[in-house]
Amino acid sequence: MLSRDHGAGAEGALARSARAAAVGDGQEPLVLLVEDDPGDALLVEELAADTAPPLRLLWVRSIREAIERLATTLPDCVLLDLNLPDAAGMEALQRVREHADDVAVVVLTGLDDEEAGLAAVASGAQDYLVKGRVEPELLGRAVRYAVQRKQAERATAALRAGQMRARENARLERGLLPTPLLGASGDVEVVARYRSGRASGLLGGDFYDVVRTEDGSVHVVVGDVCGHGPDEAALGVALRIAWRTLVLAGTTGPQQLRLLEQVLLAERVGTDIFATMTTVTLLPDHTTVQLMRVGHPGLLLHRAESVEWVEVPGCPALGLLPDPIECTVHEMTLPPGAGLLLFTDGLFEGHNGVGDERLGEEGLLELAGAAAGRDPGPFVDELIAAAEALAEDKGGLADDVAAVYVRWSHDATEPR
Repeated sequence: MLSRDHGAGAEGALARSARAAAVGDGQEPLVLLVEDDPGDALLVEELAADTAPPLRLLWVRSIREAIERLATTLPDCVLLDLNLPDAAGMEALQRVREHADDVAVVVLTGLDDEEAGLAAVASGAQDYLVKGRVEPELLGRAVRYAVQRKQAERATAALRAGQMRARENARLERGLLPTPLLGASGDVEVVARYRSGRASGLLGGDFYDVVRTEDGSVHVVVGDVCGHGPDEAALGVALRIAWRTLVLAGTTGPQQLRLLEQVLLAERVGTDIFATMTTVTLLPDHTTVQLMRVGHPGLLLHRAESVEWVEVPGCPALGLLPDPIECTVHEMTLPPGAGLLLFTDGLFEGHNGVGDERLGEEGLLELAGAAAGRDPGPFVDELIAAAEALAEDKGGLADDVAAVYVRWSHDATEPR
């Protein structure tokens, strides 16, 4: 306990006591007292020592000293005098909250200035105490309640932010992962899947779409905007909608990619943002497939008893190079009854269960081969589940996965 000498000796004793308390038992609230009057600081010190159990106290004389202390020490509560040499009233409270908004604040007011305490609570303080009316029990209770109220405020704010993020993600997911536009013919089988990676409290920019045009062709895209977050997801939505619009307007091939790159360049938030994609068109002859690969991995050709990796020559990702993109359309023959699986790289970039090794394309092809005898839906589900299982010890797949399987639902080779 300090003596009641209000001079320099009291200041030194209080500072020494505060330093000792700061390294003591961490179970009790640590309180930063911001008070320029040594006498008032001494009284608070004695009150804090008499609380049950006692509070740990650090003392500074000004807002400037408080800010310096907050840069290195995060207390549970700030006990703030509203009349300081370098800030008074709500200005003092505002400056403390600017530098430690997660810390509870209890303000100290004079006997004739109780309204200031009410104003401080309205401005964000958790409580106020009137000098001259404070007993140890009241001080201890005010500090502990203030800390609990601040924790409740943070939890409520985090819950609301999480709910808002979930609603935002749901809206963005609807834009990234649409319902395929296939018409009523029923001769096309499509299986679409999306899985969030463990990094995705933040939604990624993986997207897909499937559109059938009036000539009977089925157009498929799977793409990936680099990065995670609402900006990348929104850009993925923009690219997906632009792709669908261009397909319905009859714009395909290299010209389509050049226009998509213009959309990306106009909508991205930074020059380091790029997007990869693969586009596939199943022509109405049920045999010919046209492909373009834009900085994206290959795809899987799935037959009844086997799976092959297909990787046609590609071009750089959208937005990666300063010159407009130039890409070539490649053709392949789709065997009767076979399907194509397009996916983003999150499917094979997870760990393979052996140390820090990644699954990789070869590992993914091996998993796909083990599931080759499955129908399209179970084939895709089993492949994703197997990749997730291998990465489980490392926390699961690190990136989002978008996957689309498409095939003709009959073996006809002649156009209808």
